[in-house]
Amino acid sequence: MEQYKQEFIEFMVESDVLKFGDFTLKSGRKSPFFMNAGAYVTGKSLSRLGQFYAKAIHEYYGDDFDVLFGPAYKGIPLSVVTAIAFYELYGKEIRYSSNRKEIKDHGDTGILLGGKIGNGDRVVIIEDVTTSGKSIEETMPILKAQGDVEVVGLMVSLNRMEVGLSGKMAALDEISDKYGFATNAIVTMAEVIEYLYGQKVGGRVVIDDDIKAALDEYYRTYGA
Repeated sequence: MEQYKQEFIEFMVESDVLKFGDFTLKSGRKSPFFMNAGAYVTGKSLSRLGQFYAKAIHEYYGDDFDVLFGPAYKGIPLSVVTAIAFYELYGKEIRYSSNRKEIKDHGDTGILLGGKIGNGDRVVIIEDVTTSGKSIEETMPILKAQGDVEVVGLMVSLNRMEVGLSGKMAALDEISDKYGFATNAIVTMAEVIEYLYGQKVGGRVVIDDDIKAALDEYYRTYGA
């Protein structure tokens, strides 16, 4: 496993973003883990987050793209900090862009916030986590309305590796199958479990035998 992936897994735990226990998700599923990307709130954590995203995007998609698009609302800061990190790490100027929930009709008009998108632009979509693919269904019409735009791929922080809307394959795989572009994550839950099982972070074992058993049972039911 790449060094940046190991560091990112520890970073999620230390930032209290990735937790293990007993949680009820918005979908109603009972889950032994929970991810809250809203816990990245300090300058230091956001700076590091952008670097992890930039490294993963560079690994999977290179630097032959023009725009980082972060769907509102959580995608807005993600696209900003990653665009900054991409320039600092690789010297490549990438525009950030996001959508507004309401179209602005004065000043900086339109539905987009940040860089404009137009014919010929190559776009990487950036999100925190994708469980159902619903946000992409809202994002694609916005991007296509800007002109002849090519979506290079989607990058999320964590691939939960659960079945999506179809109940047959993972949400990221459903998106790739439906829209025809690549989908990737900084880390997958398989990588998280492999790295954290029996491993101490901050002086404590994060995934012990009990949590590992709960995770195995969860993925027997919902795993893709």
